[in-house]
Amino acid sequence: MPRMMLNDEYWSKLEKILLQESIYNKRNLRMTVEGLLYRMRVGCPWRDLPRVFGCWNSIYKRFNAWSLSRKWLNVFKALAVDPDWEWRFMDGSYVKAHQHSAGAASQESQAIGKSRAGNTTKIHLAVDGYGLPVEFGITGGEVNDCCAAPDL
Repeated sequence: MPRMMLNDEYWSKLEKILLQESIYNKRNLRMTVEGLLYRMRVGCPWRDLPRVFGCWNSIYKRFNAWSLSRKWLNVFKALAVDPDWEWRFMDGSYVKAHQHSAGAASQESQAIGKSRAGNTTKIHLAVDGYGLPVEFGITGGEVNDCCAAPDL
């Protein structure tokens, strides 16, 4: 069985936030969230999620639905309470997008930019004085950190 990311104390706090976001408390909710965190930590494809977390397709569908409805963004903001505003730092990181990532039929902006390196996305993250994330943004890879800073 893979190592769990959340102890009982953290899970009880996160569970309350999830319920406020109208994420239903099914009996496998904790394992679904653990599966999501496992995938983010390990970086494995969805199909390679260990079976102990549940069906990979169910976990993917929940993650996708929660992302599209901005529930994860609201969870992030609820967890980023009481930041230390004495210092605020911001940095960006490039992510090379897959060659097939652009051009899909979608009405939403996907924050994919063109550069010499190909299709890229940039993740901008602002942290407080303790180094804890308080805000983030995603832009095309060609966007400079100075241009994204006012939004953070």
